[in-house]
Amino acid sequence: MARIVFNAFLILLLLVLIGLPVFMWVSWNMADEKPLEIFILDKTVLNDNYQEHQSFNWVLKNKKYVKSDGDFYLPERDYYGFFPDGKGSYTTNDLEGKTIEDLERLADSYDMVYYTDLYGIYWIEWHNEYPHVKPEEDPGLMGERSAWIYGGLSQNELTFLRLMKARNKLIINEFNIIGSPTSLGIRREYEEEFDITWSNWTGRYFSTLDTTKSEEIPHWLVRNYMKQNNNEWPFKNSGIAFVRNDDFIVVLENETHLNIEVPYIYSGEKLVDNYGVAKKIKYPYWFDICASGNLNEVLAEYRIDSNTRGDSILKRWNIPKEFPAVIKSKQDYPYYYFAGDFADNPISMKLARLRHVEKFDYLIYSPITQERRSFFGLFYRPMVTKILDDYYNGLKSVNE
Repeated sequence: MARIVFNAFLILLLLVLIGLPVFMWVSWNMADEKPLEIFILDKTVLNDNYQEHQSFNWVLKNKKYVKSDGDFYLPERDYYGFFPDGKGSYTTNDLEGKTIEDLERLADSYDMVYYTDLYGIYWIEWHNEYPHVKPEEDPGLMGERSAWIYGGLSQNELTFLRLMKARNKLIINEFNIIGSPTSLGIRREYEEEFDITWSNWTGRYFSTLDTTKSEEIPHWLVRNYMKQNNNEWPFKNSGIAFVRNDDFIVVLENETHLNIEVPYIYSGEKLVDNYGVAKKIKYPYWFDICASGNLNEVLAEYRIDSNTRGDSILKRWNIPKEFPAVIKSKQDYPYYYFAGDFADNPISMKLARLRHVEKFDYLIYSPITQERRSFFGLFYRPMVTKILDDYYNGLKSVNE
């Protein structure tokens, strides 16, 4: 009898394991497509993983947002910016050379715009990715500063945002859009246009600050800190590094300066209730520290949990412990600013064609502090999905 029950259980389990994904796939295929013309700009595409905008493409495919011709958005093709060919050459396709009439036509034709990562491409990264291009040259150490190949917000790209704003089109921007290598003049214009002020500080969590164990800590970051601190780098635990735009470095180490090693994003009631995000989520990647003016509202904020020693360091360098993570315009135009590399997450597109897959995300979350899949599943995906759905439904109601 026990064997019969056990065998029945195995059969049922097998049916669930096979049938559930099939049901989710069929449900996804039966869902209606949603045409929405989206201008995506990404200037930091080093290779064919397209990670800097793939999270956004995952949401588009999962929710069946398509171009006006009915085709799905492809991460490798349907964006503007930098296009590597995978062999060491590249092309660019952006708004440079466009006249104001060209930009106005584009603003009329697109429904929304998303600027993801404008940090760009630098020589050492490029040469290390494709060393065969110039084998006679030393590519240099990854993580060192090097010559800039491409990147930064241009005047035409800012003008395009203004035109989209004037048309009340949806605008989503995120870090890094006004940091280096964007010029100071364009940065100031952007800040005035959208009532946001960058503090000149960026930061990131590192799972270990021990340079003998980590390959993620940029060499320039360590070198500059040592240059500024009697040639010392005393850190071994995890921690948060803050970088000012003049390359001045501040480091808070776990236990030494921090009660909690990683920054957390705390969401307000509006974001939790209306957008379905987690009330609290760790964020272990790059962020920028900015302030918002009265034209906007802060929907979520970062919090650094530092101890007395850490508080003293932050106060000395005028680095706040709490600062905006998600900013939304209170005006008529729909505008969002994400103060971090929110669209850069190591996710796979393979599950995007399964409806309701988010209900099973907890099965793949890792307890490792530096993982970012939970941030995508519990914060980025529900928030961006809600933003898109609300905007799409609004457009649909107007056109009906």
